[in-house]
Amino acid sequence: MGLGVLSDSKMDHVPGTTRWIDESVTDHNVEGDRGLGNQNIKRDRTGSLILSPQPSDDPNDPLNWPLWKRDVILSIISLMSILATTLGPLLSPITITLALNFHTDFTRIALLTGYYLLGVGVGGVIFVASARVWGKRHLFLLGSILVILSSVWAGASKSYKSILWARIFQGIATAPFEALINAVVGDLYFTHERGKRLALTNLALFGGAFFTPVIVGKMTYSLGWRWPFYFVAIFAGLFFPLIVFFVPETAFVRSNYLNTDIASTEDLFRPTTSHPGSEQPGSAKGSVTPGETTSLDQRRPELENSHLTEKGRLALPQKASFAQSLKIFNGRKSNEPFFKLLVRPFPLFAHPAVLWGCLIQGCLIGWTVLTGVVLAIVFLSPPLFFNEVQTGYLYSAPFIGAILGFILSGAFSDWSCKVLTRRNGGVYEPEFRIFLVVPQLIIGCAGLYGFGICSANPARYGWFPPDFFFGCIVMGMVIGAVASASYLVDAHREYFQRCQTSRRMLIHYIGEFAVEAFTCLLLFKNFFSFALTFKAYDWILHTGVKSTFIIIASIQVGVCLISLPMCKNNIYQFNTG
Repeated sequence: MGLGVLSDSKMDHVPGTTRWIDESVTDHNVEGDRGLGNQNIKRDRTGSLILSPQPSDDPNDPLNWPLWKRDVILSIISLMSILATTLGPLLSPITITLALNFHTDFTRIALLTGYYLLGVGVGGVIFVASARVWGKRHLFLLGSILVILSSVWAGASKSYKSILWARIFQGIATAPFEALINAVVGDLYFTHERGKRLALTNLALFGGAFFTPVIVGKMTYSLGWRWPFYFVAIFAGLFFPLIVFFVPETAFVRSNYLNTDIASTEDLFRPTTSHPGSEQPGSAKGSVTPGETTSLDQRRPELENSHLTEKGRLALPQKASFAQSLKIFNGRKSNEPFFKLLVRPFPLFAHPAVLWGCLIQGCLIGWTVLTGVVLAIVFLSPPLFFNEVQTGYLYSAPFIGAILGFILSGAFSDWSCKVLTRRNGGVYEPEFRIFLVVPQLIIGCAGLYGFGICSANPARYGWFPPDFFFGCIVMGMVIGAVASASYLVDAHREYFQRCQTSRRMLIHYIGEFAVEAFTCLLLFKNFFSFALTFKAYDWILHTGVKSTFIIIASIQVGVCLISLPMCKNNIYQFNTG
């Protein structure tokens, strides 16, 4: 494979490996297209970048939508995701206020966040299976409605039990956005377009959440602790019509041959031949306009709504109208039973790539949750005695860290992949995404060590150094989330199952992998964070802040270093031979 990425000795093609760049094609000789020997392969506007996956000829294929439309859809989902994930850390600066209001201790208040995370995890499993069968649009609509209703419920709660159940339903409401937004990037964008968009979606999931406490502290001080929930409900109500009218279904069933990231490896390096249904000679860049026809034997899944013309040819489907795009459902996306898909993600925890993604993303998210707990202990206690407003302002640094993490990962991810792809003879390897772990290791782990040392002695260091290092932790967290998400989307957009026979290894396609992989990430990070909130106060009081963070920082270093030995299972390894 080149550049230190080993080839697999058993698989014909390692998922995700694809040809991006045909270096023999330039702006001046695009029409010749001699590099791959195939005029029918679809490219970007420059002609040198091969689109992966290849878009179908169906005008309803999301890959054929204008880029501005795809960006608008992703932006709307990201805005609602910000509101949904805002509910997670919303209680961080008002811990004492809630403890006094409900006459309870810090641990039970921390569990309000823990059970929210539990709701996200449980809801994610159910919603992902539903997305596999019926698509994603109905889940974004349901999640938006639940965000509105559960926020009103939480704000109106008069007992601990009531707000606890409201928090669980808020977690369930958040699940569709947290579980599916990264998979939407895989639906809407070509491989070379995903890096900065995945950075944007992860910023929406994490960055907005860290800006929330800055506002909540001041809002609670001025209006009371109920109003942050009410404001979430109000803004979610304003964004809900955007979801209804401008977020159509993004899931699309596309022919296997168009998924060039799962084509055979040999096809990536040899001249290709025309696939059934590719454009006729003379058509522009492989496009077929609605109403044009292909021969009857060229039927494909994406053309199931096509019809025969009088001449016995197959007409392409017409572009769906705006009214048709408002349908909650537009057909099944999988013929597999719902309950089978419900349990399918769990075995994937044994898949090395998924386990790596869970650790790279989930561990640092858990440590970030723990850092928020420590923040409440250290800054609301002597010698600092911060109030709600001051504690909320401390989250300015994590928010800035999330923004910087977004900028770094978004700019570095796609740029580095294009550079490495050119050095690799035009062939892209998903392992190129793993280079993002390097800044996560440096910035995130330094933040954990620094926060532990400085927050253990606030009388000496004051408030700024711990807050600065908290920002570094969040920056590393966003970078790690982008690294794991982009790798899994690119390397395992489709799921293959190996079946051993007596003579050879067979590969069987059985559905999307990325969505189920993100389910595993969702489960791991939320249950891991729930466990930390369950015992966080006891752990800190027993071990001490400094010792605790030195331990977890060292664990995180080890987690980052597991990126090195990734080899045959589409995992990165330096080639020693």
